[in-house]
Amino acid sequence: MKQRYGTQGCYLLKINSRTSNRGTGEQIPDPWSQYLQKNNIQNQDLIEDGPYSILTSKITENNVIPVDGLEHPVKDVFSNNFKTHPSQLDHLNDPGGNFECTDCVNQLDLVNETKKSISGTPHGACLTLTDHDRIRQFIQEFTFRGLIPHVEKTIRQLNDQLISRKGLSRSLFSATKKWFSGGKIPEKSINELKNTSGLLYPLEAPELQIRKMADLCFLVQHYDLAYNCYHTAKKDFLNDQAMLYAAGSLEMAAVSAFLQPGAPRPYPAHYMDTASQTYRDFCKSMVLAERCVLLSAEILKSQGKYSEAAALLIRLTSEDSDLRSALLLEQAAHCFINMKNPMVRKFAFHMILAGHRYSKAGQKKHALRCYCQAMQVYKGKGWSLAEDHINFTIGRQSFTLRQLDNAVSAFRHILINESKQPASQQAAFLREYLYVYKNVTQLSPDGPLPQLPLPYINCSSTRVFFGHDRRPAEGEKQAATHISLDQEYDNESSQQWKELEEKVVTTVNKGVMPLNFQPTQYCLSSYSDNCRFPLAVLHEPITVEVAFKNPLKVPLVLMDLSLLWKFQHRDFSGKHNGEAISNEKDMLPKGNCTNDMIGTEVISEFLISSEETKMARLKLFPHQTGELHILGVVYNLGTVQNTTTLDGVGSNTGLQAGKCSSNGLSVRGRQELEIQGPRLNNTKEEKTSIQYGPDRRLDPVITSQMPLLEVFFINFPTGLLCGEVRKAYVEFVNVSKCPLTRLKVVSKRPEFFTFGSTTAVLTPLSPSASENCSAYRTVVTESTSVSMALISSASPVDFGVGNQSEVIDVPLPDSVIHPGTSVQLPLWLRGPDEEGVHEINFLFYYESTEKQSKICHRVLRHTAVVCTSRSLNIQATICRSNTLEDDESKGGNMLVFVDVENMNTMEVGVKEFHIVQVSSSSKHWKFQKSINLFEEKDSKLTSRERGKLCFKAVRCQLTADTPYSTGRYAFGDIVFGNEQIISSTTPCADFFFRSCLSSELKISQQTSQVSGKSSFDEAVKLIQKCSEVSLNIIVLWKAYVVEDNKQLILEGQHHVMLHRIGKEALSFPQKQEPSEMVLLKFIRPENTSITARPSAEQLSNLIKTCLHYPESFSHPFHQKSLCLVPVTLVLSNCSEADVDVIIDLRHKMTSPEALEIHGSFTWLGQTQYKLQLKSQEVYSLQLKACFVHTGIYNLATPRVFAKLADQVTLVEASQQNSMPALIVINNI
Repeated sequence: MKQRYGTQGCYLLKINSRTSNRGTGEQIPDPWSQYLQKNNIQNQDLIEDGPYSILTSKITENNVIPVDGLEHPVKDVFSNNFKTHPSQLDHLNDPGGNFECTDCVNQLDLVNETKKSISGTPHGACLTLTDHDRIRQFIQEFTFRGLIPHVEKTIRQLNDQLISRKGLSRSLFSATKKWFSGGKIPEKSINELKNTSGLLYPLEAPELQIRKMADLCFLVQHYDLAYNCYHTAKKDFLNDQAMLYAAGSLEMAAVSAFLQPGAPRPYPAHYMDTASQTYRDFCKSMVLAERCVLLSAEILKSQGKYSEAAALLIRLTSEDSDLRSALLLEQAAHCFINMKNPMVRKFAFHMILAGHRYSKAGQKKHALRCYCQAMQVYKGKGWSLAEDHINFTIGRQSFTLRQLDNAVSAFRHILINESKQPASQQAAFLREYLYVYKNVTQLSPDGPLPQLPLPYINCSSTRVFFGHDRRPAEGEKQAATHISLDQEYDNESSQQWKELEEKVVTTVNKGVMPLNFQPTQYCLSSYSDNCRFPLAVLHEPITVEVAFKNPLKVPLVLMDLSLLWKFQHRDFSGKHNGEAISNEKDMLPKGNCTNDMIGTEVISEFLISSEETKMARLKLFPHQTGELHILGVVYNLGTVQNTTTLDGVGSNTGLQAGKCSSNGLSVRGRQELEIQGPRLNNTKEEKTSIQYGPDRRLDPVITSQMPLLEVFFINFPTGLLCGEVRKAYVEFVNVSKCPLTRLKVVSKRPEFFTFGSTTAVLTPLSPSASENCSAYRTVVTESTSVSMALISSASPVDFGVGNQSEVIDVPLPDSVIHPGTSVQLPLWLRGPDEEGVHEINFLFYYESTEKQSKICHRVLRHTAVVCTSRSLNIQATICRSNTLEDDESKGGNMLVFVDVENMNTMEVGVKEFHIVQVSSSSKHWKFQKSINLFEEKDSKLTSRERGKLCFKAVRCQLTADTPYSTGRYAFGDIVFGNEQIISSTTPCADFFFRSCLSSELKISQQTSQVSGKSSFDEAVKLIQKCSEVSLNIIVLWKAYVVEDNKQLILEGQHHVMLHRIGKEALSFPQKQEPSEMVLLKFIRPENTSITARPSAEQLSNLIKTCLHYPESFSHPFHQKSLCLVPVTLVLSNCSEADVDVIIDLRHKMTSPEALEIHGSFTWLGQTQYKLQLKSQEVYSLQLKACFVHTGIYNLATPRVFAKLADQVTLVEASQQNSMPALIVINNI
């Protein structure tokens, strides 16, 4: 061979030095391991897509899913795979498209065998390491001794041949063209050229020799010479209209120009464009056009010209090949993302287009990959329509590839985001989601219930109510309002209920608040305190209100809706604990769960309209004590097929609409109720970090049975006149199986109602018997005793008025209400004194006869709303009387003036008011008689009329049987009619004690808080006490009202409290005007102690003075020039201490007016007296006045000074004179 081919053309290669049947213990490296993949692409696709794709294609053929025109129906995945890979085994392809189970099994076996054969085939088993070195040496010798010299020789020969063969003809041809054409020949456009792609050159053709020389230069990396040769060949091919050869030369010329070192010339991108267009349009070879475009795109990308590369790739896309267009669109998308300023949205858009073409080509995996990459761009940018489309496609592709979890996640995102799709499209999305979800649940029917995304649940709005629903009103029978889920939370009202409960608990425990006291909470919400486990009672329902929100524009139907819970039985009296059970496994899809431990209510159908927020109230019925944990809700989510008939249908007609939902898809699932507690902000660590406290509203503790009280009000009014007294009835019912006791009621307005005292038995006891009877206890009086007061007495203790006047014991007959029994009691009401709408809260407190470890008491709430109208306005004043005291008025006389005005303006049909009686009530004073200028028995007041009454009051006698000595109150009744209302009995005395004593208690608390350090405190108190009175006035009236052409008689009473002499008192409280703004001072005031000193007005009330004399005196001045008249000066000590008194008779009238009117006279005898009066002492001083002329004189000239006997430093003050003392001196 060396002799024949030469030494340079031969080489002896020794290989396969090792036999293949040697022991396998020797490890020989595989020379192809780094170049060959373990599995080829064809078999890899077969292994991954084989059985599942076949099954999927069969499912999708039988069950075509409607998409409402959004996309084409799901096609057979494997149809394109078999066409794309014809090298696969023929018997795997079923031309009929029907796959049986045996075909699936056979294909799995073939896949496994193929996988084993590929992974177990060795390479280079007969080669040793020495053979590897020999092969490397051979390649080196072949290259340098054979190949390169041969290429150089061939290039040299081709160059010489071309020069010798075409030198002359080329020069002649070029000259001829210049002579006859007159210039350069214009190049023809590609569209003008003929389709000569089928033209063939002989091997000896100069054009092909030039092309061959260019290819050899390109192979040896002589790119400059190769470019020139390609360029020359391109011109020749274009002249001959050999378009296929010309396009190839253009393509290689562009590549040669790009590969030239140093880049002497720019890359001719237009060469590549012309070549690809020629391949596509003239040669009809899309494969060559693809190659050209892909090569040019890589060159442009290497130069950073991503925009030109993307445009080049996009131009080649067409409708004839989906796979090629998908590849080009994907590469164009990557060009957009790799630009200097990345065009992210264009990248995502072209990835979606590529994914769509992949899907049409049957490449589901590539389509899914493209959509997932595009989703990363659109996610969270607010492009909801694009997100919905991408998620829908991802869900469909994932379902086709049997990636069910990814499919569910994609459809879930479509539903939970705020979609802007129309209702029809959302309905299609929902049907797709339910179909996919149903397939997922069928794979694991025994697994836990999956989480459903619809409808939304606002967990923080979840409310829990413990107890039965409130009964509706039945005629005149009105149930207590208590608390329900229909009431909105009011922070102020909640605080008031808490204070009322604290007050009654403190009263029951003798003024001590228990350490473990917690206010009762029947309704738990986000506003309540949920840090502790709530307490529920055995056999009483637990209602959970869940807020559902439908974000879609199509209605949703929740079927078999119920609560999901976990319960652990616990016996609180002992230590026996049961196992924790849950109804997640036991809950049947249909019907109620009649569990022995917890009964669960099931709502068969619950319709939520489009974009509606609706509350569902689900109940649990505990039958055993223990710990209950409410986990969430479980339901069947379904759609309504006939959605057009549901527009405008309310929640109440949802059950009827549910009939058309039975034909739709539905899946069983659950949603958790996880409530986040309040954020902690107490310690420094909690303030500097984000920590949340517990929320236990869904974790109640079921306690043993307790009594349950229901309260009904009969004939309870909604409108009253101010001060009107009305009689109603209240019924207490024990609906539990436990007796209740210690029933009390507490209210902030105890003056509004009363249950009466032991003296109230004379009034009717039933509602039917009291229709035409008075609410007061009355007796017939004699006409002779009209102007004189009728005296009686009563004690506040008899009417349940004590220190805690707001807590009232309900007078039960046996102090116990047994199970299933009821008690009916009368209830008197009095309209508040202020006009307007009043909300009056009643809190009923009761306990069980058996002590419980968890719950000590229970409460029942009731809020009464009463509207009051104006009635009477009463003003009263009191002053000292100057009349002589008799035996009955020993201790002082008082005059009481009462002004009564009718404030009603016929708003409620009131014709007139009649004052039927005025009564006094006091420990120290009582009415003696009425002093009226006109003796009218009937005091009638029409609209806006005013009447004035005057009464004489005397001090109560201090004997052993007096009301004062026993703490009782004396009632003096002045009757203006024929019937006396006994004011010391129910209900008159009840309302008096509740209204008046509560105000007195407030006044005493205010005065007790003011404590001075001066030594004059006791003296000041004594002096102040002189002008103080504790006289209360009760004005009882009747009003005649016309209503529905019937005349009704209303009764009522007003109270006026007189505390100080000369100070006006009103029957209704005055509105206090806001104090004026005071300038802010930044100077610290000096702490100067002010000595407590009584005022001059207070000092002037120590002594009461009264002059007794004849009104006229006749004297014969012609016989005797001096007229002497005896005058008695009566001094009364009004204080409870000894008082030093100085009487000065030297005082004269100094003003000229007084001298002119009254004249002048002289006192005879001693001109100054010094006396000391004991407590409450009355002293009479005999004086003589001397007159020299006839006339009218004022005897009120003595000046009286007084001071307390044991106080030396007090300033003596002049005592007030009640009125002028006029005397007429006549001449005989």
